[in-house]
Amino acid sequence: MSFTLPDLPYSYDALAPYMSRETLEYHHDKHHLAYVNNGNNLLKGTEFEGKSLEEIVKGSFGKNAPLFNNAGQHYNHLHFWHWLKPNGGGAIPGELEKKLTEDFGSVDKFKEDFIAAGVGQFGSGWAWLALKDGKLAVTKTANGENPLVHGGTPLLGVDVWEHSYYIDYRNRRPDYLKAFVKHLVNWEYVAELYSKAV
Repeated sequence: MSFTLPDLPYSYDALAPYMSRETLEYHHDKHHLAYVNNGNNLLKGTEFEGKSLEEIVKGSFGKNAPLFNNAGQHYNHLHFWHWLKPNGGGAIPGELEKKLTEDFGSVDKFKEDFIAAGVGQFGSGWAWLALKDGKLAVTKTANGENPLVHGGTPLLGVDVWEHSYYIDYRNRRPDYLKAFVKHLVNWEYVAELYSKAV
């Protein structure tokens, strides 16, 4: 299976002022495209040719770092564009809200933990909400890693590589993460991933 760059599911201006057209043009058209192109080149002639993206990500982890880094980032970004939506944030669908409250004590506690994970990720990486062993958990990973390679199912991820926020927020990563949670998250997509995972 070769990697392809999807179109964004909204216009480049749709997430402003929380994520600008310029950020989306650089992030999607340059950074994500580079993972696609590099990943396709690194896939050629390997045992992973013809496998699904999830199989490539899991199989190359710890075995083929260059391929894993690009395949992992391609996987992460395929979901990232759908984890965002215009006028996001807001109400969380019922079953997911119930599970968040059950596993974190409250939705607010989950949001605090999620933002703290993103702020606390040193250097490039991601913060995650994942389902593992029937429980929701907040985790963070370096670079292109994700919960898939640690036995979990990613339900929501936020990219804390500087290319995701530096144009709009400069060094104010906490402000970017707060805006992400309050104004950008597509909770319907998170709920859809949750319902498939349980």
